[in-house]
Amino acid sequence: MDFSSALPTFVITLREGVEAALVVGIVLACLKKAKQSYLSWWVYAAVAVGIAASGIVGVLLSQAAQALSQSQNPYAATLELFLEAIFGLVAIVMLSWMLIWMTKQARFMKTQVEGAIEQAMATNAGWGVFTLVFVAVLREGFETVLFIVAKFQQGLIPSLGSLAGLSVAAAIGALLFKWGIKINIRRFFQVMGVLLLLIVSGLVVSSLGHFDTAIATLAQSDRQSAGMCVFYEKFTKVHSCNLGGLVWNATKVLPEDKFPGLLLSALFGYTDKLYLVPAIAYIGFLISIGGIYFRSLNPPSSKRAHIAAPAKTN
Repeated sequence: MDFSSALPTFVITLREGVEAALVVGIVLACLKKAKQSYLSWWVYAAVAVGIAASGIVGVLLSQAAQALSQSQNPYAATLELFLEAIFGLVAIVMLSWMLIWMTKQARFMKTQVEGAIEQAMATNAGWGVFTLVFVAVLREGFETVLFIVAKFQQGLIPSLGSLAGLSVAAAIGALLFKWGIKINIRRFFQVMGVLLLLIVSGLVVSSLGHFDTAIATLAQSDRQSAGMCVFYEKFTKVHSCNLGGLVWNATKVLPEDKFPGLLLSALFGYTDKLYLVPAIAYIGFLISIGGIYFRSLNPPSSKRAHIAAPAKTN
């Protein structure tokens, strides 16, 4: 059994799970400090409901995709490819946004969560705490579910990776808040952020490949759609439907269906046949999103000084 496809979901769930675990830990610490520990069961209930809701969404989306793949509709295979590509693009947008947003907001997370808890306890304490934790867990869970569904053709293995990532994230949360073990969370998120950036970059390539295959399949099955393919032999001898000429062909040197190509393909979207458009999109994504991410790790000195400056007291 090939477990390489579990690695991307493990990394994503681990990162998103630790983010949710930090929120949960801060909430529990605030409740203990305020001597409101009797509200802790609302926190655990919110975690359970958030995980369950994310799982239900994933099951429904996977069943819809599976029903489409088993349909007798002549265009079912094409629609399945389009659906997988669309899920991939949505996952790219959400994961990229969360990567950048979380990096910028990480230094303020504790203050923001504490403020939200104080506000919740001042009104309807139980439901306020529940809503805060539920939204945090559901947000991270939904991003992971979208990524898994975008790779639903790989079967159950990605789900096993997500369960393993969730378990490790829970363990890290326990180490931090229950046993008080010091972990460099900032460094953890930096490393996981780089891995996530590479994983999402690979998803850009695979999503474009699904769109191209879907269009090519549609063009072959429907004469009226034949014009949807842009590249023909008059442009380049070795080409795809809409992704341009072949940039490299490493099928003999590093095939993607054999180790280590299999591992690189599952984790970083490596392909032994790379065409022009995905190559440009991959580089463009790394430069643009990667540039924003690395700049967010080191804010300008004026902002750092403002953050580090102690508040004046009267």
